[in-house]
Amino acid sequence: MISPKVFYDWLAENQVNFFSGVPDSLLKDICAYITDNTPRNNHIIAANEGNAVALAAGYHMATKKIPMVYMQNSGIGNAVNPLISLTDKQVYNIPILLMIGWRGEPGVKDEPQHITQGEVTLDLLKAMRIPYQVLSDKQEDAYRQVKEAIYEIQNTGTSYAIVVKKDTFSKYTIKEKVLSDFELCREDVIKQVVNQLTSDEIIVSTTGKTSRELFEYRANLKQPHHFDFLTVGSMGHSSQIALAIALNKPKRKVICLDGDGALLMHMGSLAITGNMAPSNFIHILINNGAHESVGGQPTVAFNIDIPALALASGYKKALSVTTTDELIKALKDVSSGACPMLIEVKVRVGSRDDLGRPTVKPIDNKRDFMQNLEQ
Repeated sequence: MISPKVFYDWLAENQVNFFSGVPDSLLKDICAYITDNTPRNNHIIAANEGNAVALAAGYHMATKKIPMVYMQNSGIGNAVNPLISLTDKQVYNIPILLMIGWRGEPGVKDEPQHITQGEVTLDLLKAMRIPYQVLSDKQEDAYRQVKEAIYEIQNTGTSYAIVVKKDTFSKYTIKEKVLSDFELCREDVIKQVVNQLTSDEIIVSTTGKTSRELFEYRANLKQPHHFDFLTVGSMGHSSQIALAIALNKPKRKVICLDGDGALLMHMGSLAITGNMAPSNFIHILINNGAHESVGGQPTVAFNIDIPALALASGYKKALSVTTTDELIKALKDVSSGACPMLIEVKVRVGSRDDLGRPTVKPIDNKRDFMQNLEQ
């Protein structure tokens, strides 16, 4: 394994000292080290991976230096447009050192949403004509690879990718943790939402631990899972899945369980939901101010007025709560005249160590969910 400190020092040795990206579970140790040891202006946790590429482009033009952009391979989709239409050598030829976590690597067991992405990761880089190396977990070889990547960038002016496999970096725990003492944690919110359901409400839950906790609570209550669509991938898109369902099933109440990182990734969705104004749409934003499942790096969600954004986007009602009583009251006050409605719930970071994963395959979840929608 490679020490995050050693890798960071290699980058500094080559004058790579600007970082932007979206945290990834395979990169969480090096990302945590970057967060703790880089000045604020030189490390920007971006809203999405395309934004990170744009930030890197601006940095390079202002400084002539090589920036690094990090992401999970699922984020390549968000980054394709600026990588091809902005930084590509046939456009502005802006050099970027990419660091990409290889989820779903062929032959390595992973979650369903990562399998195809893992299979096509290297092909995507080839299609974009971005040279790459798969980073070795042997320190001497890895150092040589980093030097080769920098040399290639300096001599061609084009981008270069370092692809990182599972367990390449040794453990590092972030020191700059998001600290809050809110009464609720995310799982508490999910339980209260389920407890307040009255009939055949539909839930669309965002990716990560939110869907996992919802699935487990339904199982603990011995309730069916066909009321819930678990968005195991596609970070940032749950609200638009829920919006389309709400518009086409106007007699069913539709609840979107969203996260702060997901909302920030595609915040324009607020305006689309507000403009379409479905009277059966409830948007519950669980805000812990962190990318918790991929290392705990902070988001900017505690620093912005999310209800004000929702109201400005056309939501009929939006409020922020922090306690169980406030949440229950908000859920009981939902009416068609107040929807689309957004309830931001500020929570503390934290989840159970024994949290499992859904035992139902995504395709089976979709089938059962669609059958429920037909009723």
